[in-house]
Amino acid sequence: MDPFSSPPPSSSGSGVSNEMMMDQVKQQLAQAYAEEFFGTVRDKCFSKCVTKPSSSLSGGESSCISRCVERYIEATGIISRAVVTSLPR
Repeated sequence: MDPFSSPPPSSSGSGVSNEMMMDQVKQQLAQAYAEEFFGTVRDKCFSKCVTKPSSSLSGGESSCISRCVERYIEATGIISRAVVTSLPR
């Protein structure tokens, strides 16, 4: 069953269920973001680094993919910090 189509938990008037629901939504968004991020990195780095697909990666292809992934992770960290610091407090 899709978690978005499941009925919301019953509330007994407390804010606990709302907090639990928000935590669940945050977790689902984080998971979706991670899946999208790794899919993008995989696709971009593979197409950039693997020119002739075969049953295994060459040393150069493996190094290229490692550097590419590291650059994406570093860039994402820089962007995330910039966004967080620009948020109003």
